[in-house]
Amino acid sequence: MKKPFILIPAVAFALCFVLVTPATAQEKLSGQISLSGAFALYPMAIKWAGEFRKINPGVRIDISAGGAGKGIADALNNMVEIGMVSREISPEEMKKGAYPIAVTKDAVVAVISDQNPLLKDILAKGLKKESGNNIWITGKAKSWSQAFGIKSTLPVHVYTRSDACGAAEMWARFFGRKQEDLLGVGVFGDPGLAQAVKKDPLGIGFNNIGYAYDASTKKPVKGLRVIPIDLNSNGKTDPDENFYDSMNDIITAIASGKYPSPPARELYFVTRGNPKNNRVLTAFIRWVLTDGQKFVHEAGYIALPAEKLTMEQKKIQ
Repeated sequence: MKKPFILIPAVAFALCFVLVTPATAQEKLSGQISLSGAFALYPMAIKWAGEFRKINPGVRIDISAGGAGKGIADALNNMVEIGMVSREISPEEMKKGAYPIAVTKDAVVAVISDQNPLLKDILAKGLKKESGNNIWITGKAKSWSQAFGIKSTLPVHVYTRSDACGAAEMWARFFGRKQEDLLGVGVFGDPGLAQAVKKDPLGIGFNNIGYAYDASTKKPVKGLRVIPIDLNSNGKTDPDENFYDSMNDIITAIASGKYPSPPARELYFVTRGNPKNNRVLTAFIRWVLTDGQKFVHEAGYIALPAEKLTMEQKKIQ
């Protein structure tokens, strides 16, 4: 009889998902794969692992979320087979043996509490790139008036990530900076940052879309609202900039290039060196890049173009 999936806590705010191998005489593959890293890729990896094991029940897959920095460090130190990374791989990491394989795409969005007293005005105006820079980089925007040009004396409470992560790195890159340049109260992990903003009516932060939207309802997570980006900086959210009401809408916008990159980005599986000699590992990655792609949209992610998927498959041949 198959044992149930077990969800157990790892470190604070980190999650660990263990898929337990049932005994079966019909195993197509057998072995173990471990993944750790980006919160952004964690839900998608969980879905992929579950579906892969339906056809390969002899493979045990352990998955933990603790940030992209942890993921790539774990992979390079042979603590896991796959590091989940939600940013570009640096030249230094490549020299150490990092071998990135793009598997899907998502984006980072600005979020506020749905209890913000200025919510209607903020959503109508949208976030100018210059305003975001003044909120997270220079710190010039101390109030909602200074940040959005709204008549208000209320202060803006800024949140960022405390852990080394792709979300913060890509959000900072939107302003031409690095994660360490971001101002705000540091919070560990996507779940933690989302919760902090939910609880603070005057708070503003950023999240991967998988934590800003509910995958089942496709609507913003209860307690949060996503701030539109004012792409043309005209001080209002124009109709063609207003694609944040549902997960499906923003996924379509990202796929079509309407949402800026960064903070739209590719997500990676990173191994230490080419994994082509590991039969189980390459079988899993190859499946992710082929049959596994049919689960991408369902889980709230964006599929890579066919030519990109073909290119990534060639990396493990």
